[in-house]
Amino acid sequence: MARKFLCLSILLSIFWLGFSNPVQAAGDGESKTGFILPHVMDNYEWHFATIGHTHVTLPLPVIIYSPDQGLEFFLSSNFQNHETHKFGKDYGVSGYYIDENYKLSAADPSRTFYDFSITKNVAMMFIVIAVLLFLMLNSAKFYKKNPGTAPKGIASFIEPIVIFVRDEIALPNIGHKKYLKFTPYLLTLFFFIWVGNILGLFPEAANFTGNIALTFTLAIFTFIVTNVNGNKDYWKHVFATPGVPVPLLLIIVPVEIIGLFTKPFALMVRLFVAITAGHIVILSFIALIFVFESLAVGVASTIMVVFINFIEILVATIQAYVFTLFSAMYIGLAVAEHDHH
Repeated sequence: MARKFLCLSILLSIFWLGFSNPVQAAGDGESKTGFILPHVMDNYEWHFATIGHTHVTLPLPVIIYSPDQGLEFFLSSNFQNHETHKFGKDYGVSGYYIDENYKLSAADPSRTFYDFSITKNVAMMFIVIAVLLFLMLNSAKFYKKNPGTAPKGIASFIEPIVIFVRDEIALPNIGHKKYLKFTPYLLTLFFFIWVGNILGLFPEAANFTGNIALTFTLAIFTFIVTNVNGNKDYWKHVFATPGVPVPLLLIIVPVEIIGLFTKPFALMVRLFVAITAGHIVILSFIALIFVFESLAVGVASTIMVVFINFIEILVATIQAYVFTLFSAMYIGLAVAEHDHH
């Protein structure tokens, strides 16, 4: 049953991605690969499908604050052509417009404003949080009502993952004295990234975890947790590496300081690249169907898309695991207690 559901989800993904934006791009005389980047980019509206000349979209709130006009609320549909659903300077409202690259700008370049809009990725984040709250609160409710019993339902799905993160990621990398302190953070990281990755594979979902702003924020969280909890041995290793001659410290210390920032940078880039690349590869194979307009290419591309979608499900889990594992390793290095003889 699970295998059939998985196959159905993948085929639905191919259907929605293959027969909405690509058909529009090909029919309008635009680039037949022009739908790829808009899919992986953030947007001020949520596009679900294009049926003929009808666009099935969800307008999202555009929230702007400026010192001269205060807080203003709009819908993204106010900034676009209602027939073509295109954004542009010609469709500006109240001195603002959304350009073709989905960037909110002021008609007056000297004008200062702050964008608090609920974009597609932000909306996706709220959905991920809602799913996580549903899973966790239901699991907690079960344990509260049935203490000491074997888990059932959602709790039976959540518990093995929690135990795995605790016993296979937190404990070996942080140590038995302090691993419980950081396990909630690591669990939050794993479930947030994993659920975001999985939901991002559904038809017309947002490229949520493939957004550099999100991966940057998650990496900053790990950077703060690591360095705030670093003990004196950790900082001594950074600024006065034991056993290193003083002249070499002039080289080692700058390298160690740079290393403080390259670790979260690697976390940020790894997740961003892995998820975004997967989406681009899938969409590229779909685009081949419209570029060559060949039945043979269409069949071959469909087979490859199904295969890559299966791989993407695996990658979604691996990337959540890798981000959590390296975060645990960095924290473990910061809190490790060394024996002094």
